[in-house]
Amino acid sequence: MQVKCPGWRAALLFVVLFVGAGSGSAFGNVDKHASPASSPLPYPQALRPQVEFWTKIFATYSEYQVVIHDAVYLDKVYAVLDFRPLLKKHGEAKARKLKSKRTKQELKKIRAALRKLHKHGAKGRTLSSRERKIRSLFKDVKERHKFRKAAAKGRLRAQSGIRERFQESLRLSGRYLPRMEKIFRQKGLPVVLTRLPLIESSFNIEAYSKVGAAGIWQFMPATGRLFLTINYMVDERLDPLIATRAAADLLKLNYDKLQTWPLAVTAYNHGRAGMARAVRKVGTRDIATIIRRYKSRTFGFASRNFYAELLAAIEVEKNSATYFGPIKRDPLLRYDEVDLQHFVSLENLARAADTSTERLVALNPSFRRLIRNGKLHVPRGHRLRIPSGARKDFIRRYAALSPEAKADQQVAAFAFHKVRHGQTLGGIAQRYGTSARTLQRLNGLRSAHFIRVGQRLRVPLKGKGRRPAARSVQVARAASQDGTHIVRRGESLGKIAQRYNTTVAALQQLNGIKNAALIPVGKKLRVSANAPGKAQAQYVKHRVRRGQTLGSIARRYGTKVSILKRLNGVKNVKRLQIGQVLRIPTG
Repeated sequence: MQVKCPGWRAALLFVVLFVGAGSGSAFGNVDKHASPASSPLPYPQALRPQVEFWTKIFATYSEYQVVIHDAVYLDKVYAVLDFRPLLKKHGEAKARKLKSKRTKQELKKIRAALRKLHKHGAKGRTLSSRERKIRSLFKDVKERHKFRKAAAKGRLRAQSGIRERFQESLRLSGRYLPRMEKIFRQKGLPVVLTRLPLIESSFNIEAYSKVGAAGIWQFMPATGRLFLTINYMVDERLDPLIATRAAADLLKLNYDKLQTWPLAVTAYNHGRAGMARAVRKVGTRDIATIIRRYKSRTFGFASRNFYAELLAAIEVEKNSATYFGPIKRDPLLRYDEVDLQHFVSLENLARAADTSTERLVALNPSFRRLIRNGKLHVPRGHRLRIPSGARKDFIRRYAALSPEAKADQQVAAFAFHKVRHGQTLGGIAQRYGTSARTLQRLNGLRSAHFIRVGQRLRVPLKGKGRRPAARSVQVARAASQDGTHIVRRGESLGKIAQRYNTTVAALQQLNGIKNAALIPVGKKLRVSANAPGKAQAQYVKHRVRRGQTLGSIARRYGTKVSILKRLNGVKNVKRLQIGQVLRIPTG
């Protein structure tokens, strides 16, 4: 079942290598005067079993081969299960299901064998062939209760191969690696660190993890915001080249703090503070010693193996022709760049670039969904990538766009909601005709279950076919056929306004009420501007809020800026005051 690659293991056994630039110092020593660019990536002998294990996972084993192994001693491989024949008999979905089921069965059998070895000792006469094989695997492990420990939760592990995915990631890397290497050279870092995306994301620019990491460098939102723009318009984690600059800055910070590349690389996964804590507790900067001795709930299998995985990825890429045969990498992504001076729709930018919106999105993967679907404009100041050779014609066509197509501010795609006591994100979403997931994404919320009273949330102006229920600014909605309401006992003008999705002021204006507290039972109120009566209300009032402009207010009420200027005596549209009350026409 195991595919052999003659010669690769022997090559690893006899090579004591440093991967990267410069000759560096001896293993485990730190040259505090060496620059990051001249610091090598050491290959500690103690990590050799881990590197050899990951080399096989990346280059030898298929995704339909499962390696069952010990999580501490990675050279202790109990079995290699080969499920590739299942693909010939069943479809992919069925094969995956059988793969999962049979892997669990094998794990159960191996765990039982380990427990038997612990309970009854390792006497050859009473052992099955499986148990004898396991005993032989552990003959060089000198520790008490080694079989019981090996059977513990977290020690027995199944790892699928990723040969196909790794080969594909090498192909994809051709689009970005030359520019990524240039960025790392400019920042004085070893260029081999640009191979981290091989193990982080397989160079999939749309990669998202279960915990929210994104892009080829798998930045978490909190860490990403230290270096990148992440908002409801753009997420620069998804742009491979912009994120590469951020990754270089983060790795440089890690190196400055931890003084060795093995620690700096491991900190990329485990965190700089976490690795500094490990150094203090263990009392050394030697990565192999820290992996062996440092105990922490958060320093798990992924963190312990992160550096070894990078060394293995570098090794596999360097010898890719041996492992995979010739690989034709994708050509380097080529483009021109222009700095935008206005807020412009993706459609208009595509027209100016004489290309499709899909092509622009491919060149500018940081654009979020609201820009891609045309609800928001590409923001002013964004450095836009356009097809190579299109810059001159783009500038000409861009200048020819109408003034309406080049705005000085973002389109009003949101209203704001202030969270009140007892409200949930689901309830707010229902009120505005959208989903909790949408609100969570728009507001960068880590969890849909944690919002605080007083928090201001962005809500879409249009959800599933309706506008938000902004009671303070909307004209009353008729609930009866003639647009009237008869006051009942216990009702107040406030409750009636709430029922008809309007304001007390609007009802007073419609009905000529001077004192809102004095409305008699049985009085017939007009709750719609279209209800019959002599005194038709000509406008409602709107109080200007932070961030609002005359243009956004006009769009909200379906009117024109010129009408609002004339009706309210506004001379300069850029000098609205927060709290200023404007009259808005109702018809």
